[in-house]
Amino acid sequence: MVASSEAAVGRAREPLDLADWRRRVAELYARVRAASDPTEAWRIWRAARDDLFARHPQSPLAEDERAAFRGLPYFDHDPAARALATVVPVEPVTLDIATSGDGAFRFTRFGSARFELGGEGLALELYWLEGYGGGVYVPFADATSGAATFGGGRYLLDSVKGADLGTVGDRLVLDFNFAYNPSCAYDPRWICPLAPPANRLPVEIRAGERA
Repeated sequence: MVASSEAAVGRAREPLDLADWRRRVAELYARVRAASDPTEAWRIWRAARDDLFARHPQSPLAEDERAAFRGLPYFDHDPAARALATVVPVEPVTLDIATSGDGAFRFTRFGSARFELGGEGLALELYWLEGYGGGVYVPFADATSGAATFGGGRYLLDSVKGADLGTVGDRLVLDFNFAYNPSCAYDPRWICPLAPPANRLPVEIRAGERA
């Protein structure tokens, strides 16, 4: 009976733990947006993520890995990896984006973020998550994916989880130094959408979290 009660308490805690995770991530990105120095903002972001991974009940790491955890690996900060994107409206299209599991998550493509990196014009599709609270979602893969970075791609924005770099005027901030791996990169018990073909960039982006 005691074991059963403990299990029930654990199940009851999970939604509160998830809410706390989202709250902390949202507060962290608010600090990032408010910072005057992008490099210092990146250091704050890294330290906070390491703390969440090491200590939080909703850490993507398995419990037996947390004690030995010493921090996530990143490329060096690169000021040139920050872009301000022009958002171009597109005809909305609802589509299912494949996940790391057997299913798919439904999104609506609502725009295209057009920007330059290293003198090259690039674009990423912008998606709105249908269900699960909604939110802007911007995944991407690049020429490092599957080698120096996670093969399923990385995330830049996922506002339902609080990951939001904001805007400057009417342009969207796409700072690839803040690119991070989805939870499924650490443990297959997590199911997460992966970068769709339209958001696979033909260049190497050596910024943000590494594999």
